Amino acid sequence: MANTTSSKRYYHIVVLVMVIFFAISFITNILNSIIVDVKESFDLSLSLAGLLPFSFFIAYGVMSIPAGFLSEKYSDKTLLSVSFAVIIMACIAFAVFPGYLLFSFTLFFLGCSMAVLQVIINPMLRAAGGEEHFAFNSVLAQLVFGLASFASPYLYIYLVNENDSQGGLAGSLRNLVPNELPWVSLYIVFSLLAFVLFIIVRFTSYPEYTKKETERSGDRRSYFQLLKNKWTLLYFFGIFCYVGTEQGIGNWISEFLNQYHGLDAQTTGANTVSYFWAMLTIGCVLGLLLLKFIDSRKILIGASIITIACLFVAIFGSSGVALIAFPMLGFFISVMWSIIFSLGLNSVRDHHGSLSGILCTGIAGGAVMPLIVGFLGDNFSLKTGIIFLVLPLVFIMSIGFWAKPLVNNSTIQIKKKTAS
Repeated sequence: MANTTSSKRYYHIVVLVMVIFFAISFITNILNSIIVDVKESFDLSLSLAGLLPFSFFIAYGVMSIPAGFLSEKYSDKTLLSVSFAVIIMACIAFAVFPGYLLFSFTLFFLGCSMAVLQVIINPMLRAAGGEEHFAFNSVLAQLVFGLASFASPYLYIYLVNENDSQGGLAGSLRNLVPNELPWVSLYIVFSLLAFVLFIIVRFTSYPEYTKKETERSGDRRSYFQLLKNKWTLLYFFGIFCYVGTEQGIGNWISEFLNQYHGLDAQTTGANTVSYFWAMLTIGCVLGLLLLKFIDSRKILIGASIITIACLFVAIFGSSGVALIAFPMLGFFISVMWSIIFSLGLNSVRDHHGSLSGILCTGIAGGAVMPLIVGFLGDNFSLKTGIIFLVLPLVFIMSIGFWAKPLVNNSTIQIKKKTAS
């Protein structure tokens, strides 16, 4: 079969995709750091605070599949432009009229935009960087994503620092929002970031490429066919549980440290959240190395068991132990997303584009799990709420036992098999 892959590379598109990944993570995961401030600013219960990540991540459940249909009808440039325009308007609206209800709507519209961006930029990355380099570029994108998650809490610390001179940049931004809500100035920064990206997107030239049939979103029949397949539903729930666990931990770290150990959310709490994302990034790199030597299902089982043990250590340990254990949770869960997603794609023969849309809908787990943790925290205790996350971790561990992919991950073997 002739090689149909174009040898031409569009490195400016690769760079653009990396920048977009950075922006998605930078805006998305700031909620982990500011949740305590938001709770105190609007005098919220843990349940109402948990509705905020719900508002954001439920948008993925609403928009992921429609975004796939939109990507077949409209150009990348158009959808990228509209997404960043929505981000700009949503952030400015909240900065001008800060309030809990509007913040919830703002997060929903941000989530919808992020879902569209996620659906668009992955095929862009494959086409621009070349199929043979897609795995490497995807890992690079994950690292950029993690770097942004690590960096965003430091922007928060900088903007809410009371010692900053009113004449400085942080002081100037805080002057644009109510004095009692300095964290709202973050959304002015996000609107400026989105505006810069909007301009870049409008003036960027895009290569024309044809998606492979397996990468297309497909029609309604492909979705119905997949939804009748038990493996589709099981892996959807696997992604649902992973994102729910990731956000269930990340969103409540600051509140937990503040409530049980009296640690300041704006400094120690934000730093610990930052370290959580840093360790998740480091773990992703080391996990890739392990996948070259060990079957992914065995890694998933081992990572799940260690994560459950570490979660109990973080909850019931001293403050010093918690400050180490919470970031380490990021390290241990780091390989779960890629393993679950790849096992899912490798468990069906056709309609991988449609399946990706269904699996991405599972990101809505980031909406549900933090809400359950908050509800349990209000009615029992925050420790009880976080312990609940053991249940999705057990399901993730079970995947390692029942998964039967059509294609296993390639590992380095001592002996090579001879071609038949």
